[in-house]
Amino acid sequence: MTPSPRGLRDRLVVAGDIAGALASRQPVVALESTLISHGLPHPLNLEVARASEAAVRAAGAVPATIAISDGRILVGLTGSQLEALAGAPAGSVAKAARPSLAQALSRRGWAATTVSATMIVAAAAGIEVFATGGIGGVHRGAVGGASPSFDISADLNELARTPLAVVSAGAKAILDLPLTVEHLETLGVPVIVIGQDEMPGFYSQTSGVVAPASVADVAAAAGVVATHLDLGLGSGILVCVPVPAADALSLTDARGAVEEAIAEAGRAGVHGPALTPWLLARVAELTEGRSVRANTSLIVNNAGVAARLAVAIASRGRP
Repeated sequence: MTPSPRGLRDRLVVAGDIAGALASRQPVVALESTLISHGLPHPLNLEVARASEAAVRAAGAVPATIAISDGRILVGLTGSQLEALAGAPAGSVAKAARPSLAQALSRRGWAATTVSATMIVAAAAGIEVFATGGIGGVHRGAVGGASPSFDISADLNELARTPLAVVSAGAKAILDLPLTVEHLETLGVPVIVIGQDEMPGFYSQTSGVVAPASVADVAAAAGVVATHLDLGLGSGILVCVPVPAADALSLTDARGAVEEAIAEAGRAGVHGPALTPWLLARVAELTEGRSVRANTSLIVNNAGVAARLAVAIASRGRP
């Protein structure tokens, strides 16, 4: 028996300004909450969350930070809720992805939404544009070799099944970017890059990986996104934006730090769910904090670009 989608919508608590904007077809941008709970330390996480929301507002859209609290899906957090999530004790906030969404809704306390869960909630609420830092993807060693891990993020399948635009700086730098791009193509997910012919390298503006498609600016991206969504193909579209040049690492520095961190993790036997946070922390150490500055910069920049994209899409007067 197929469950009714109202089971999800009934759990949404949509903030008044967001509900009003959606009802009048004004631009809204969804923002995830795992970046707040797991991605950055306090109080930097709160500063970046506030800056991301401010960037969305400055570009003329309404921000909708999404999280779960006591079994309710909050679409838009108040200032006090944002502070509570950002300041929650370490280990007390669960991560909600598609596989763990029901579990997160069945517990007390906070749960932060990953890319996949945020996409599910945003689509249920009627939001078409979502901004994050970097998507998950195909992990190194996931395929091929003597003992492949098959570690592939749920983000990729979510992009294949949930129709909205996801604005990011590409896949996280610790992943296998060529295989991630190839897997997205296999899943039928269009990928476009704004302003350059290479995929962004997350910490670096470039990656050496040719972009599947590129557009000159946000206005051109809005045309592609609106057309894709109007076709009703059922899939999302990934819109990639490079990190601002002032805060970017060179491709050489970024690659060097990531490769060294991966080698150290292998020698230390770090694997499984502990691997990604370990690698990100080690890359931050190896780059003397420059990777953290690049990360925070691209998060806020992506939010602003997503807002401009949402405004441009709304201005097209689609049915």
